[in-house]
Amino acid sequence: MTLVVVPVRYPLSSHSKETLRRAIEVAEEHDADLTVLHVNLYQNDHRVTRAELKAAVEREFGRIPRARYVVRPGFLVEETILDEVAGEGADFVVIGQKQASRWRRMIRQLVDDPDIEQYLRSKLDCQVITATL
Repeated sequence: MTLVVVPVRYPLSSHSKETLRRAIEVAEEHDADLTVLHVNLYQNDHRVTRAELKAAVEREFGRIPRARYVVRPGFLVEETILDEVAGEGADFVVIGQKQASRWRRMIRQLVDDPDIEQYLRSKLDCQVITATL
């Protein structure tokens, strides 16, 4: 079964909505399951529940067939996303332009070439799609 993972903020920002919209398109194009992922940062006081995330997405987009909603705790958003994508064996990960920029900064600290898509492809066996906003 094909799987698309899309990390989003809560409450849904305009960037998260556009990224989610693109992820829904990719899931439909590939007859794939969709995992909507939010990371609760340990250092943040606000904890989002899976039910809150699902309700927010469904208010914006309606019921999404074959979607699951996941909330993971983590210190670093990017690392938690990588863990989820790798752990679930995702075929696609859809990230927003803002998220790609944050990942570039993080990767720049690790390697000389901050090509986020190439880095993720080397770490994960999936296609990375950057949603344009």
